[in-house]
Amino acid sequence: MKMVKLAGLSLCAAVAALGIDLAVGVTSASAQTQLTLEQVLDAVRKERSAASAENQERERRFLAERNNQQAELNRVRSQVAAAAAESTRLEGVMEANQAELDRLDGELASKQGEFQELFGAARSAAADLNAQLDRSLISAEFPGRQDELREVAQTDTLPTETQLRFLWETMIQQIAAQSEVKVFTADVALANGTSESREVTRIGPFVAFSGGKYLVYDGAQGKLNFLARQPASSVVSAAKAVENAKGDGYVRGVIDPSLGQLLSLIVETPGLGERVQQGGSIGFLTLGLGFLAFLLGAYKWVTLSSTAGAVKAQVRRQKPSKSNPLGRVMIAYEELQNKDPEAIQLALDDAILKEIPRLEGGLNLVKIISTVAPLLGLLGTVVGMVITFQSITLFGTGDPQIMASGISVALMTTVIGLVVAIPLVLLHAFASGAANSVIQVLEEQAAGIIAEHADGRR
Repeated sequence: MKMVKLAGLSLCAAVAALGIDLAVGVTSASAQTQLTLEQVLDAVRKERSAASAENQERERRFLAERNNQQAELNRVRSQVAAAAAESTRLEGVMEANQAELDRLDGELASKQGEFQELFGAARSAAADLNAQLDRSLISAEFPGRQDELREVAQTDTLPTETQLRFLWETMIQQIAAQSEVKVFTADVALANGTSESREVTRIGPFVAFSGGKYLVYDGAQGKLNFLARQPASSVVSAAKAVENAKGDGYVRGVIDPSLGQLLSLIVETPGLGERVQQGGSIGFLTLGLGFLAFLLGAYKWVTLSSTAGAVKAQVRRQKPSKSNPLGRVMIAYEELQNKDPEAIQLALDDAILKEIPRLEGGLNLVKIISTVAPLLGLLGTVVGMVITFQSITLFGTGDPQIMASGISVALMTTVIGLVVAIPLVLLHAFASGAANSVIQVLEEQAAGIIAEHADGRR
């Protein structure tokens, strides 16, 4: 019993001791937790105080800016109101001035009387003459006339006596210059953008040329320009003849009755090379084949003509030569002259057949190309029409220039095909005729040889 009691007391003491330790540990941990939360609370309070101060500063700046903007708005409104008042005042002044101008114009018209119509006619005549001088070759000889005429045409006041006299003198000068062939010195614009003083020959208002080259007048710059493409050589020669003419008599010359428009169209007219380029690849192919066939046909024609001459010369000689077909046929007869006529005829026919390929060789190629050339032209026509219809589908028919490329291909390939085919057909006919004439001579001579051989055997 005592031992049990002692054990119980020991257990109670241990439990009491353990309770004391737990109480001390809990108290320590609670103290640490309470210190950390206070620090956090202080930090939150400080941050809230700083944010509140910043918000107050922002509100203060916003209010200040709003007050400044309101003041600026009030200032602008006052300026707008002042400007509107000034505009109203100026409109009133303008209306008063316009009324005064109308009154003065009426007074001027009443005082001018019949002179108003006269001066109106003078201004109209000055404007018409100025428009004519801007595109006239004669203005290159008399530069600066347009400035004073333009002043007369655009003035609102009465022209002076000097201006009216100048208008009259310019009209007389223009009329007289239209019947003159004049040589004068003027500035001519060159291709590199510079100008050069040159001696110019002018035939009325129609044409002007320098050094045999035709010129056009640029009214905007007041200078003469060389045509980008000169006319035909005969027209250029006529210009040189007029420039070099001396003494009395007449010299043949060429004028442009359209006052330069026809000469300007020469620049836009395509030349031979540009026409060929319009045919495209089919046109170049046709020309290439035609050129080769023409060379072959010309060569065959020349050689066949030479062969025909050699055969005719052989007819007059008894001794055969290997350099011509008839001589080779005669040599074949000499090798078989002891045979019977049938064998000789076969031998001569064989010799003639051997000569025919040499004579007609290459002529079939010329004939084929002369037949194919129009077909290539027809092919180009179809291709050009396809291009034209495609352009119409994409862009419509509003602008004819869009369809010009396809039409050019269609027409130029046809022209090229015919230009190639016609000479080749004629050349083939001449060359074939020369070959047939040689073959006919060979056959006639072979028949004569056989006839003589048969008579000799009899």
